[in-house]
Amino acid sequence: MSMKRFTLTFNITAGDRGKTVRDFLREKDISRTALTDIKFKGGNITVNGTEVRVQRILEKGDILAVTFPEEKRSESMKGELIPLDILYEDEYLLVINKPPGMNTIPSREHSAGSLANAVAGYYEKIGLHSTVHVVTRLDRDTSGVVLIAKYRHIHHLFSRQHQEGNIVRIYEALAGGKFSRREGLIEEPIARKTDSIIEREVNPDGQYACTYFEVIKQYPAFAHVRLRPKTGRTHQIRVHLSHLGHPLLGDDLYGGTVNLIGRQALHCRSISFFHPVLQKNCEFEAPLPADMEELLEPGGT
Repeated sequence: MSMKRFTLTFNITAGDRGKTVRDFLREKDISRTALTDIKFKGGNITVNGTEVRVQRILEKGDILAVTFPEEKRSESMKGELIPLDILYEDEYLLVINKPPGMNTIPSREHSAGSLANAVAGYYEKIGLHSTVHVVTRLDRDTSGVVLIAKYRHIHHLFSRQHQEGNIVRIYEALAGGKFSRREGLIEEPIARKTDSIIEREVNPDGQYACTYFEVIKQYPAFAHVRLRPKTGRTHQIRVHLSHLGHPLLGDDLYGGTVNLIGRQALHCRSISFFHPVLQKNCEFEAPLPADMEELLEPGGT
């Protein structure tokens, strides 16, 4: 199957005439590393269909096309034909609803069966010659929306948005106990526990972490909570809710009861971001999975 190359095309306007190709592409956030790869690893840059050097001066009406080199996937990243719940797809990205119990990327304990393995298999199936660029990860037992860039450059653009706090994820959780406040901000620094590789804790020496929470509905034994993490620390929501005295149902690592659900009751409900190529705001949602939904039904608890 012939492999389609990733190409970005720009129409040069009066405001950009007189700029060099290099300066124009740097303004479009194409990195110096990417330009070097394009030059030496099989990409090309054309103006009006003719290959040019980056010193070329642009004129109004020019059509500038940048074709990126093929991306070689690591030998260790095996493609697997695992069904995917794709919420949205275009030429540049995928938005996927990840089920609970699936790693986002392979780990030492789970070297196969991850979302990344499934995406690699999907790429093979559709003839996309690229590696897997995960923009937003979720813990193995957390379900919900995951954003994946199809190309390194798109991942680079999303990384900028991530750093600036412009990729917004809203979570829903089932947290133990009765909340005394309907909403609030948890601002507590998080650090790795000294005696654990995995576990985190609130620690004054940790990194700044901030989570907004809002109780959707209080049940007798737990609350259905909406959360927006303003930072992205490992296990942030789990640690913050546990610190508040409301550990997630099923989260035995952080003190949650395991008699109602077999995994931490945490779901990434939605994601919103600015599409770096189509230049528009996007928002996607994943419905609550059955194991969480059942606990919210009358008689479910």
